[in-house]
Amino acid sequence: MPAFSPYTLALCVTEARPLVLTVSAMRYLTGVALALPSVAVAAPLPQVAQGAVAWTLSIFAIYLFNGVTDVTEDRINGSGRPIARGDLDARTAAAVAAGAGCLALAATSGLPAQMLWIVAANLALGYLYSGPPFPLKDSSGGTVAVLCLSGLLSYLAGFTVATAGGGVAAPSALVLFAGVAICWMVFVGVPAKDLSDIAGDRAAGRRTLGVLLGERMSRRIMVGAAVALLAGFGVAVSLLRVPLGNVVLALAAGVVAVAVAGLLAAPRPGRQDRRHTRRPYGVFMGTQHLLHLTAVLSLI
Repeated sequence: MPAFSPYTLALCVTEARPLVLTVSAMRYLTGVALALPSVAVAAPLPQVAQGAVAWTLSIFAIYLFNGVTDVTEDRINGSGRPIARGDLDARTAAAVAAGAGCLALAATSGLPAQMLWIVAANLALGYLYSGPPFPLKDSSGGTVAVLCLSGLLSYLAGFTVATAGGGVAAPSALVLFAGVAICWMVFVGVPAKDLSDIAGDRAAGRRTLGVLLGERMSRRIMVGAAVALLAGFGVAVSLLRVPLGNVVLALAAGVVAVAVAGLLAAPRPGRQDRRHTRRPYGVFMGTQHLLHLTAVLSLI
């Protein structure tokens, strides 16, 4: 039987990537915040908090299960996460992930009925992404599909709780922000993550963007997509006159940072360590946090 302890649970949180858990909760809260202008009465704070717990538990279960299934390539890539370094038993982690998934479903009790199906759909996507027999993570197309759908569900979850089950049209600001944030994940985050994982992904037989196109082309796609996304977002905010001007500025700062990180991540003799190639992904992740925080603060 797997052994559980506070230390084991702490390792599970580390394996599930605290930064990912944080930004996932922020996506949900952004869905809440950008939905508020369309409702007459704001959702009670306890319901908003309960929805955040349910959503974040589902993400925790998904990423912990992903760590269980990624152990081979993580070790090849030199990952420092607990399962790869041997500090966390994979069977224990799988049991915790299953329990967290059940708790996520249970936590939707008392929330709008749609939340049960939103959380259930997210958990199903997580299994399809990492689980047998044909994990979608093995292909770029599968990865993109899961990211898009799960991203949409995160904002939908916040919108659903904030509006007590919907019944109103989603505000233009929410639709536009969700689209831009998801595109940032797909067109910048995917190639950024691939840069440090190419060797392990190739050994595991995965057909990711980095494996198919190589490190140099992945960096070019990452930077080019970031610039194009900024231009399109700026034009859309101007034309639709939505209150996201500060988000445009935050995205501009992120685009510059990603471009610089991509340049510095170019292979050079004697400098090929994982921390070096991981830098663009760190900048991408930091920009995600900044975008969502700016969007929420813009409505206060």
